[in-house]
Amino acid sequence: MDVRHAARQIALSNLFSWSFLSQNPAESLDDIAETLEIKEFDNNLAKRLINGVVENITEIDKLIIGSAPEWPLNKVGKVDLAALRIAIFELYFDDQVPPKVVINEAIELAKEFGGETSSKFVNGVLGTIISHKN
Repeated sequence: MDVRHAARQIALSNLFSWSFLSQNPAESLDDIAETLEIKEFDNNLAKRLINGVVENITEIDKLIIGSAPEWPLNKVGKVDLAALRIAIFELYFDDQVPPKVVINEAIELAKEFGGETSSKFVNGVLGTIISHKN
């Protein structure tokens, strides 16, 4: 498995847990990796994604709300929300990964961890966000 994808899986898991706790994510990344049976991951990327989402949560959530007005945040699946937040952080605040890669990674995370329609929802919201960004 790609260490960068593994880092995104760990970040998603951490942010998923955080969405229930409403406090800063504190779970050990190594513990999450062990739970997910991930042997190797980009620790710096995982931390950057988690911290970046937490630090920019207000702006990120505004973009989600504006791109999916029929879906209030409290009605969006927690996995879908975490995948969207990571992708939006990478697209708007980090700018180290090409948009196509960011979107593909978010869709893959939604497929791996979300429900039956998660990948379509994530793809649709990110498509709307990208079209408004350019």
